[in-house]
Amino acid sequence: MLRIIFLGTGGSLPTRNRNPSAVMVNREGELILFDCGEGTQQQMMRAKTGMMNLSSIFVSHFHADHFLGIPGLIQTMSFMGRKEPLLIYGPEGTIEFTELFKALGYFNLKYEVQGIQLKPGDVVEREEYVIRALKTEHSISSLGYALIENPRPGRFNRERAIELGIPPGPLFAKLQKGNMVEVNGKLVKSEDVMGTLRPGRTIVYSGDTRPCEPILEASRDADVLIHDGSFADEMADWAEESKHSTAGEVAALAKEAEVRTLILTHISSRYTDDAEPLLTDAKKVFEKVIIAEDLMEIEVPYRSK
Repeated sequence: MLRIIFLGTGGSLPTRNRNPSAVMVNREGELILFDCGEGTQQQMMRAKTGMMNLSSIFVSHFHADHFLGIPGLIQTMSFMGRKEPLLIYGPEGTIEFTELFKALGYFNLKYEVQGIQLKPGDVVEREEYVIRALKTEHSISSLGYALIENPRPGRFNRERAIELGIPPGPLFAKLQKGNMVEVNGKLVKSEDVMGTLRPGRTIVYSGDTRPCEPILEASRDADVLIHDGSFADEMADWAEESKHSTAGEVAALAKEAEVRTLILTHISSRYTDDAEPLLTDAKKVFEKVIIAEDLMEIEVPYRSK
């Protein structure tokens, strides 16, 4: 399972239908947050995501609409009896901000909260995937992130294994795990019966940024690109001045990168009642685009090849 839950899709200011930025990824039951704006824990409750399996929060930058939800969330989890550590990753200032989060109020946390500062190019390695920090272009120190799953094993050729004299059973499993087996004095390698490696899935989260080369390169052939799409194209001058992106600019990036799906988020409060101008501008350039809505969920399937 790889599910994306949009907990907050608004830009800068909350509106009646959009919370500030927060995107959750549920990967095989492990919860990962990208940004955590004000009210995120309530959105988690509304979406019924749970909290206690949250392993990490990746903060794109320290503008308030991207981190104000962290203090309340970490205290709620402590109140609920959390014991497992929580890791907070982010750009310059992450360690100092994490200490501030922990110090707020008169409530002693019952678990460890650790801040870890990343630089562009740094890689957080997990057992079955990595998260790569990406340089972005915003008005303060900022990062985007790419969640990249490890390649999957190729398909097991059962007929070929039987031809090679391997009986169905435990030896099949060993070959599927990459091990060599011996049958009747003959060695059979895993690659003799396994197809070529199949790609895992890739999700790229831009945070607040202008369209930029590191996001473009990380997004090439990505399954999902979640990108700052704050403004319609008519606001291009303001987007450039404020270091955000227009829908058309992001669509052009997604087209060049050949992403499978583009999702625009961080929607300006100008479009509270109607985000159709953003969709119209984007679809002039790139068809496979969605405007994120609060509590929207999407599943990211494996590719057939």
